[in-house]
Amino acid sequence: MLDKIALILTIIGGINWGSIGLFRFDIVAWICGGQTEVVSRIIYTLVALASLWCVSFLFRTDSVMERRSDH
Repeated sequence: MLDKIALILTIIGGINWGSIGLFRFDIVAWICGGQTEVVSRIIYTLVALASLWCVSFLFRTDSVMERRSDH
């Protein structure tokens, strides 16, 4: 479950960075009222933590990943 949440947050972060890179438009800041708002900073922090968690995917064996996907 934690893996899926982390992956979803990382995808959200990637989409946000893509919109910043392509259009100079920060979706999170737009939704939350600016980059310095507390809610925006919480979202940015959660996305960063999720991306760090996703790094662990690189070091997992295939058998561990297969067992997790069976549930």
